[in-house]
Amino acid sequence: MTVIVNGREVEMPPGATVADLLAKMGIAGRPVAVERNREVLARDRMQTTVLNDRDRLEVVTLVGGG
Repeated sequence: MTVIVNGREVEMPPGATVADLLAKMGIAGRPVAVERNREVLARDRMQTTVLNDRDRLEVVTLVGGG
């Protein structure tokens, strides 16, 4: 299945969750904000939210600095 992440197509297996996507992106466990189909996803739902074909996600990571 294909999902759109930050404007790019990403292939994921059927049944994959948002947490699986974050792991594939190499950012699992980091502070992130995820919007799925224009709706902000609560952090505690990332493990259980199953992706659907053509879902649109925006993933934003926090960057420290000064």
